[in-house]
Amino acid sequence: MKHTIKAIKGSLPLILTSSILQGQSPELLPFEIDPTLVEGALGRNSDEGEEKVAQSNQVTAFLTGTSLKDTPQAVTIFTKEQIQQQGIDSVADVIDYTPGVVNSQGEGHRDAVVFRGVRSTADFFVDGVRDDVQYYRSLYNVDQVEILKGANALNFGRGGSGGVFNRVAKKAIIGEEFGQIQSSIDTFGANSSQFDYNKSVGDRGAFRLNVHFDNLENHRDLFEGERIGINPTFTYQLAESTQLRFTYEYADHERFIDRGIPNFDGGPAEELDGETFGDTDLNFNDLESHTFRVSLDHEFNDNWKGRLNAFYGKYDKVYSNYFASDYERDLNEIELDGYIDTTDRERFSISGDLVGEFSTGPIEHKVLFGGEYINTSSDQDRLNNVFDITNDDQAFFSLDNGLTLSNGVARDDSGNILGTGTFSDVNDDTESTLNVFSFFLQDEIKITDKLDVILGARFDSFDIEVVDNEVGGLGTLTQTENEVTPRFGIVYRPIEELSLFASYSESFLPSSGEQFTDLVDNGQPANDLDPNTSSNLEFGAKWDVLDNLALSVSAFRLEQDAAVNGSVAGTLERLDSRVYGVEAQLKGEILDQWYLSFGYSYLEGEQFTDDPTTDGNNLRELPRHTFSLWNNFKLSEKLNVGLGAIYQDETFVDFENEITLPSFFRVDASVSYEINESLGVQLNLENLFSEDYFPSSHNDDNITVGAPLSARLTFTGRF
Repeated sequence: MKHTIKAIKGSLPLILTSSILQGQSPELLPFEIDPTLVEGALGRNSDEGEEKVAQSNQVTAFLTGTSLKDTPQAVTIFTKEQIQQQGIDSVADVIDYTPGVVNSQGEGHRDAVVFRGVRSTADFFVDGVRDDVQYYRSLYNVDQVEILKGANALNFGRGGSGGVFNRVAKKAIIGEEFGQIQSSIDTFGANSSQFDYNKSVGDRGAFRLNVHFDNLENHRDLFEGERIGINPTFTYQLAESTQLRFTYEYADHERFIDRGIPNFDGGPAEELDGETFGDTDLNFNDLESHTFRVSLDHEFNDNWKGRLNAFYGKYDKVYSNYFASDYERDLNEIELDGYIDTTDRERFSISGDLVGEFSTGPIEHKVLFGGEYINTSSDQDRLNNVFDITNDDQAFFSLDNGLTLSNGVARDDSGNILGTGTFSDVNDDTESTLNVFSFFLQDEIKITDKLDVILGARFDSFDIEVVDNEVGGLGTLTQTENEVTPRFGIVYRPIEELSLFASYSESFLPSSGEQFTDLVDNGQPANDLDPNTSSNLEFGAKWDVLDNLALSVSAFRLEQDAAVNGSVAGTLERLDSRVYGVEAQLKGEILDQWYLSFGYSYLEGEQFTDDPTTDGNNLRELPRHTFSLWNNFKLSEKLNVGLGAIYQDETFVDFENEITLPSFFRVDASVSYEINESLGVQLNLENLFSEDYFPSSHNDDNITVGAPLSARLTFTGRF
């Protein structure tokens, strides 16, 4: 029983770097941090004059330049050096090593992250600018990744109830010329090539180009895909205090959609873990996007600085899929379902902020105020499958004689037609227009050298119009929501190396949801639904244990009142939830030759609904215990060895708490060697002991199958 897919565009050649690369380059590991990104790291080795990076000391998404230690909430940062050391190449890989956060499946076509029990597909940002279209994000042009936990509306607006994921993009650097080529291949046959080149243009300008080509393969039956990304940036120094930056990015992504395997008897149907349920021609995801960013930074004087950002993005996306929706083991039958979904979206935003520092008597202030305008237009539709044997979108098929689905036709191994499906039932056809106006104000008040207080609030006006184009549809629906979300924090430093903090923050999400595609509930207008609201109360400590070693610990309570998909398709129901948790993170250098990153979280969650079958149950996708560990040992000037592990406790797939994903423990490793000053090689091993595991799910019958032992070989050349 094999379910194959079409080949996608052939394959791109693997580009291997070689000794023809000229010039000087630093050692591959440990890496030096980009001085334009991070204004100082935690500690310096004065004997060698070389910075030893424990972690970035600045959260760029917070706009004010406040240090990580003085930020009153839990934050996890991955620098580009950590990303390369661990062989990380996706959002999911980052989340594996982040405490308090786990992956969701995303239906095989999008990043989906569960922040402290809150699933999100839209709380993604680039340099603090919203990136909410659903797709798999590449990290080829990333300098730093920031995962901020808790409600974050003041800085990011709607959503962000449990946290946000911010990518800090690589930028052109004036006065420097450097380049890097990186190529990799893994044991599944996937290969990737990346190019990064920065060049000054005169005394005031710089150009940087990042490009990547990925051929996708994995352990699942004939999975294929291809990704292309092109990202030029230009920086120009208009004056000593004024800098202008232009950025363009083109993305072209294609991949097979794999929604995993169904459940049986309270867990994954493990006997099916080698099968891929899907159509060889109709399981695919295509995304093409063009995005433009312009930013202007200006320092008015030593105390005041401002920035202005403009963004335009155009996205065309289609995803088409058949998937398993039920499994009858006794009858050896699988139920299939399917649909095709298209989205055309354009988004324009402009934002500005001003940061100023001044004193009122002995009290010092760092004030942030600004505003944002977002206009989004989106046209989307969905066609459900209809099987001829049931005249419905679902049908059971026997697995006794094999099953192959190709272009909607289900056949057994002898070629006999078992049934035919077509995407012909209109499920959704809407056009939406969104306008958001936001204003925010925050004051970081330094009362004494030891005590800071943070006060702030954001106002959002959210207007949406949705046109329902279905025959017999509801026509035009509109909704306006005005929300004020506060933020409060306090930071106390009893000694220079230690910060104690407490914070309270709120966030909201309009009833039109993350993707604002409709205002309909079970065919009826739902524009009077209250928005989802959340609040986060958090206490913690951040301690520089050593010059290059930082420990952070926090305890929190996250409460949410949300509308979620009901048990009846097309309906919504209210769900209140409460999550308590503890997170701990230790990052830095234990010794000069030993870098360590450790994370742990303990999470307890409970839901409250009007449905007696779910009221009082545990939240889904909320493992009680998770931990991650990564070590990098510098054995010589040329040789480095990495060893890591992740553990995720068992977790429920569903609100009814009937389906459980088993706990798993995975070990990863790496070896890197600097061949010469211009060329290095690295080997990354994932799932070293080839553990069978199921890391995530979308629902009861879409359970992800983890990959066995795999190896990836990477060549890196600098010039």
